[in-house]
This record gives sequence, structure tokens and C-alpha cells, in this order.
Amino acid sequence: MQKQRFFFFILTAAALLLFSSCNDIRFETTVVNKQIPLLAENDTTLPHAELTLSFTYPKQFRDEASLKRLQQIFNGTFFGDIQYDALSPEDAITHYTDAYRERYRSLSNSFYEEKAMMGGEIPVWYWYTLDIRNELLHVSDSLVSYSVSYSDYEGGAHGSHRLTYTNIDLNRLTTLSEEDLFLPGYYRPLTEKIVAQLMKDNEVTEPDSLLMKGFFTIEDIVPNNNFWLSDNAIHYAYNQYEIAPYSMGVIDVTIPYSELTELLSPGGVITRYFTTK
Repeated sequence: MQKQRFFFFILTAAALLLFSSCNDIRFETTVVNKQIPLLAENDTTLPHAELTLSFTYPKQFRDEASLKRLQQIFNGTFFGDIQYDALSPEDAITHYTDAYRERYRSLSNSFYEEKAMMGGEIPVWYWYTLDIRNELLHVSDSLVSYSVSYSDYEGGAHGSHRLTYTNIDLNRLTTLSEEDLFLPGYYRPLTEKIVAQLMKDNEVTEPDSLLMKGFFTIEDIVPNNNFWLSDNAIHYAYNQYEIAPYSMGVIDVTIPYSELTELLSPGGVITRYFTTK
């Protein structure tokens, strides 16, 4: 029998400290690891949920109002629910953990019913996992780009995993979309560049050849606003079932800014913060 493990800790540490002439920003990371038993019995041979949260968020910014707005964006993208937007990051973590615990334990009645139907055998699909973590990918005095990785298992043949990107203009405190980067009419030519990059990555010379590599249809491969910005390129992510089956995982597409020159808006974010350096 595996020795019972039940623990909950919050680790707060300074993750990154950056100074600039106008946007002083400091990030902290809070980590939660918690094993939540489904039933009242304190026995790890019975179903439990493994909850892991690793949340990096702004702790210091230029003024109180700006910090609150920035934290609101981080909360919303990490927890995926507007009910957490107005909370401090610390309170959001506590409320999210409590809500997950209550939701999981509410399954106990159906567990007993299914166990009885199975003649006393324990339904194995009641062992749950949830792992959410974010990672800073690019930080400057004008822009923050980060990822949120979400993985869970709630019964079924397999779990799920998705990756989402967020880009924040620190001067305007707004999140960025493709319309902030590209000229009007960008959609079709950008689609062609994404398909071309996938062809290069998969070593094929015709778009239809991607179907032989496992992709669903060429029509599915379009700009999806799930991108982050580095110094030299825009990076797209396509999640499971978006353009290809589960087995292919998250698909990354990286396109250098040098290949997007004719599409970039002269006053857009890429032009202002990267290509004019």
C-alpha cells in the first residue's frame, strides 16, 4: 500500500525583478500542491485528486491602479473565470482551490452508486488530476508575453492538455490580438504563411501532404489569436483536436518577423517594440 500523502503548501518567492524608466515590475510565484480525498476515509488506496497550481503574477507595478488591472488580466487568463478577476492573486488561488475541492467531493454519491453497480469494485476513473501553471516568456518595459498550461484528467480514455498565450501591452494595459499587429486584410496571407511554415516543419512540399502527416484539413489551419511575441518571431500554438488529433499534442508554429514585413501594421505592436530596434 502506498503510504498516504496529504499536503498543502504555498511557496511564495520572487520570480523576476525588472526595472525600467517607467514600468517597474516585480513578479512572484505561488505554488499549491494538494491531494484531495474523494471520501471521508483517510486512505490513499481510495480515489483522490491531485491538484497542482503554479501561478506567477505581478506583485509590484508602477501604481496601485495599474497593478490591480495587471493582476486582473493574469487572474482571468490563469483561472479562466471572471469571478476571480476582482480578487487578489492570493485570494484567487485560495478560492479556486476550495471550489475545486468541493466540486470533486460532490462526486462521492455517484462513486458509491457506481461501485455498487460494479459489485464492490472501485471505479478507477475517480482518480482526478489538475495541473495549471503559467510561464513568463518575454518581459520588457513595454510588453509581457506568457503561457498558461492546463492539464487535467477527469475519467475517460485520456486526459486533456491545452496551452494558451497572453500578450499585454504594459503602456496601455490591454491584451493584444492579431488586429494590433497586422494590416487590414492580413488573414488570408497570414494563413498562407502559417501553412507554409507547417509544410517546412513537416518536410513536405504541398499543402495536401500535411493530411498524410495527420492534420485534419487545410481549411482548419488559420490564425487563431493564440500567439506570443519574442524578439524575433511570432509563435502560434494549436491545441489538441484544433487542427490535428489528440495524439499529435500541441502544435507550435514559429514565423520570423522578417517573413511578415508586408503584413505588419506601421503603428502595430511588432513594429513599435521589435522591428524598429
